[in-house]
Amino acid sequence: MSAGAIIVWELLGTATLILLGNGVVANHVLRKNNGYNAGFLFINLGWAFAVFTGASIAAPSGAHLNPAVTLGLAIADKTPWADVPFYFIGQFAGAIIGAVLCWATYKLQFDDHPEPENTLGIFSTGPQIQNTAWNLVTEIIGTFVLVVWILLSPTYAMGDGGTPNFGNSALGYAGVSFVVLVIGASLGGPTGYAINPARDLGPRIAYAFLLPIRNKANANWGYSWIPVVGPLVGGAIAALVYLLVHNLT
Repeated sequence: MSAGAIIVWELLGTATLILLGNGVVANHVLRKNNGYNAGFLFINLGWAFAVFTGASIAAPSGAHLNPAVTLGLAIADKTPWADVPFYFIGQFAGAIIGAVLCWATYKLQFDDHPEPENTLGIFSTGPQIQNTAWNLVTEIIGTFVLVVWILLSPTYAMGDGGTPNFGNSALGYAGVSFVVLVIGASLGGPTGYAINPARDLGPRIAYAFLLPIRNKANANWGYSWIPVVGPLVGGAIAALVYLLVHNLT
């Protein structure tokens, strides 16, 4: 696939992911919405199905939607290193666009919100308890689970006697969505489970420089590196585990 095609498909898929993922948080946080104060599980479900929708759109490029996934696949020799920058460009550009579209959808609710200084959490993650080392560990573990599942999950193979074994491939992108759902429900409490550098940094950039939300707070740049570095480390460790397992078998 050409570099341009990778950028376009990843941009479309990631923009959809962020539009719907940020959108479900906005629906929960902003008043005068049908989903106002719907709860954490509501957000987890919304993000899970946002992954399914975005990945389905980006299927032609392999639907990475996440630099940590791209890095893990490259280390595992499943994605050419030469393609990695184009995946990253599409993912970060798409994340910024998706955040802007989310704001446009909820523009009236943002204008009406009584606490505009507390709207960053609609777009990007933050810790419940600030601790650099442990916040980083949380993001590493959550992303490790996601990427190691992608790499080790059984796929289609022909069994003995020609009987097909579909593994998890029969689930399609719904399988990844289920994993994201359980990561959010079980591991997402401490930091908001970014588990995706583009998902966090792209909307944070949009929030800081593009979104005209009156009286908004700063973008918390001091924390912003954790949901970037943590997922990349988690994805890399998952790839190394994959290589170790396959070298032993």
